[in-house]
Amino acid sequence: LETCLPAVPSGRPAAGGRGARGRAVPPARAARHGDGGERAARMHPATAGTPRLPLPLPAAPGTELQAFRDYGESWYRSRKGLESRFQPREPLARQPQVTAEARCKLVSWLIPVHRHFGLSFEALCLTVNTLDRFLATTPVAADCFQLLGVTALLIASKQVEVHPPSVKELLALCCGAFSVQQLRNLECIVLLRLGFDLSAPTISFFLEHFSQVRLQAQGADAAEAADARILAGGIAELSLADYAFIGYTPSLLAAGSLGLADRLLGHRCPLDLRISGYPEELLRDCMEQLQLLVSLNGQSLPLLLPPEVVQKCPWLRGGR
Repeated sequence: LETCLPAVPSGRPAAGGRGARGRAVPPARAARHGDGGERAARMHPATAGTPRLPLPLPAAPGTELQAFRDYGESWYRSRKGLESRFQPREPLARQPQVTAEARCKLVSWLIPVHRHFGLSFEALCLTVNTLDRFLATTPVAADCFQLLGVTALLIASKQVEVHPPSVKELLALCCGAFSVQQLRNLECIVLLRLGFDLSAPTISFFLEHFSQVRLQAQGADAAEAADARILAGGIAELSLADYAFIGYTPSLLAAGSLGLADRLLGHRCPLDLRISGYPEELLRDCMEQLQLLVSLNGQSLPLLLPPEVVQKCPWLRGGR
């Protein structure tokens, strides 16, 4: 698989670092998690100069907060009720040619790819969910694994992005290893295997929900909430590549990531994790596993975050 995965565009190396549990993260300085909709200004040389439609105007100040007040709780209950339905069930159990390490390398490659195209964290979460759910249903040959990754990214981008990357843009990153027809055929196979059931609840959604709930609390610190959200997004991004977290639901990972982010940032008014509805022991276990993940990737996590957030976290500045 190492020879199959090409270098990330714009001179960024594809990740594939080793860890005690096969973790790898992309060494790519990037924008904040959840910054969806707006495509990156830099495009791959094969697609430079391609015209883009104008983006929609941003929402008026306070619109998102009011929408959350009106519909947030009902939407949260709806999404949380769907978690078990979309949770992958041992996706590698029937994969003779795909290992946890290979999955780690592929997802670690997809992370800088999604950033290269300016895609949202929501799109990345949906990509990994589509990938894992397909792996749970269908054996995949090792030489088709990268094609499955970009196909999952294309399907996810079509769901949530204003301007999803084109097939040619995605295939350009695969160094000509696959044809347009191969990707189209695999896209149809994936959609049929999943029954076109694609709207999975994601870590990204629950991060946003819990952050909005936090802002509703009396005496909430908006700056602390924003910093915790950004750092939690980086932690959650690491967890996507680690097969050890496959059994954790998105809402649990979101709550654990926010709790750990508050701890690392030393916030005086951390998020009350009881809003997640999970038992304290389960939350503690999740946070401990995430802490281990961060410890093994202490040099890489700062590269996923804005410098101003890194500067506020002594643990990250020390790289320990």
